[in-house]
Amino acid sequence: MHPLKPLALLGLLFATEVSAHGLWTEQRRGNIEVIYGHGAEDNAFKAQKISGAWAYDISGKMIPVTVQRLPDHARLQPLKPPAVMAVALDNGMWSQTADKKWINEGRSKVPGAIEATQTFKYSLAIYQPGAKLPKLDQIKLLILPEVDPLTVGPGKSLPVQVLLDGKPAAGVKLVGDYRSAPNTLSTETDANGRAQVLVRNEGLNVISAQVEVPVKDSVDVNSRGLFSSLTFLGEPHHE
Repeated sequence: MHPLKPLALLGLLFATEVSAHGLWTEQRRGNIEVIYGHGAEDNAFKAQKISGAWAYDISGKMIPVTVQRLPDHARLQPLKPPAVMAVALDNGMWSQTADKKWINEGRSKVPGAIEATQTFKYSLAIYQPGAKLPKLDQIKLLILPEVDPLTVGPGKSLPVQVLLDGKPAAGVKLVGDYRSAPNTLSTETDANGRAQVLVRNEGLNVISAQVEVPVKDSVDVNSRGLFSSLTFLGEPHHE
């Protein structure tokens, strides 16, 4: 079991630009776009904050992928259509001053900082039924489906396991429809990091989780803030 204090620490989640935003991908105009936002919000972000992108075919073999860094967002360009896509964003270190302002620096550079965190955003998208998931150690907070999510269907429950640094994470709250109802909690993981999440949409489903993890022996931050999403279509697309 991963040592985590989500019930206490989730209450400390910063309702700010620092951690209130999630990350997921959507297919738009034939492109795989990285979305940084909260619910229906689709915000501009610095594309250089994308720290990694990984694409895989249906057998779990890696496909080369290029990150196109546009002025206000990023676009992912795999060499061929992927079955699975993962992306990571490092939002950097943020420190809060006594007057509740947030500065994009570690606390060693912010005199009098009362809180400091480094936030990371991750997303896993599954595009093709029957896709074999590879090891995804680069995704430090991972919502791992335990059955093929493309075969579940709207109105039914998808079993998932949440892994933090590769280990099951208990007590993590899951939002079943982050894109449409980002503040509505669906369920919480059990002692083995497992939960059942209702598939809500015929179209794009974005299931999300976020946690704050204490960091010891750092001069710059006292926590890591992690957000993760799992995305998939509830039903096959028909022309």
